[in-house]
Amino acid sequence: MNYERLKTFIAVAEKKSFSEAARTLYITQATITSQIKALEEELQTKLFERTTKKVEMTESAHILLHYAEKIVQLSDLAKKKILETENTVHGDFQLDCSLTIGEYILPELLKTFKNAYPAVRMQVRIANSTNIISSVKDQRIDIGLIETPVADKHIVVEPILKDELVLIAAPDYFPKHVLQIMPQQLKEVPIIMREEGSGTRKVVHDYLKKAGLAPDDLHISMDLGSTEAIKAAVQSGLGVSFISKSAIKKEQKLKLLKTYQVKGISFVRHFYIALPKGRVVKSITELFIKELHQIMEQKKDGNLIHLSAGNA
Repeated sequence: MNYERLKTFIAVAEKKSFSEAARTLYITQATITSQIKALEEELQTKLFERTTKKVEMTESAHILLHYAEKIVQLSDLAKKKILETENTVHGDFQLDCSLTIGEYILPELLKTFKNAYPAVRMQVRIANSTNIISSVKDQRIDIGLIETPVADKHIVVEPILKDELVLIAAPDYFPKHVLQIMPQQLKEVPIIMREEGSGTRKVVHDYLKKAGLAPDDLHISMDLGSTEAIKAAVQSGLGVSFISKSAIKKEQKLKLLKTYQVKGISFVRHFYIALPKGRVVKSITELFIKELHQIMEQKKDGNLIHLSAGNA
């Protein structure tokens, strides 16, 4: 049985949709239909019952799915082992990472990895944690680096680094004698948040919820998708925000921003590697994870290092 046809069949079976499978595999719906038809002719059976609203698997499809997943997995494993016998590491590697990781960890990691494996072609995209998880599940990428844990039977996550979020404001936003903010005070100030789906936003909401503050209790005045945009907005006095402690070292040194503790809350989080569960991990992915762990070992104090674009 043809490998690509089986991959297409698995995608349709998982998505219960020809159009969704086409989007996942980046091919046309006509190609999906053609490959499924060819597979049905080869097996002399019908695999899907299509209606105007959904796609239902036949009994034959359920049987085939059990073996198709194993065939694809063994094929991927064979390719991986063959590549491991070659002297030069090469191939394509696709990575999605969240914003904070992209700004404060990834530049150093990419530089180290590319120096060690120059023949590897890397595609890197910055996205929020929700979109990254979706891409990992659909195998559109090899690995995701995210800012929040996820409970999903299709995903394996592993913590790699500890980080702390702090409340930031312009130096004159609160009275000078104020060093600590009470949780209830957060109801009274405009808060600038990362966009929906962001790992940072979820962590903040989770901690505040434990302290008795629901998202609806907060006055979220602005959603921004950039750390730099958030810092600029806060510096301008437009509100307060929560941000990685390591992302504001320069601003603190220049006294452009001031940090505050929220009484009774420590916004500690981890960054995570996200991989598809039960899938063969490419050799390049394994090498990348190994390099990542080595860099994280050098940062046992949990401090992230922000490299300038010139050092990336």
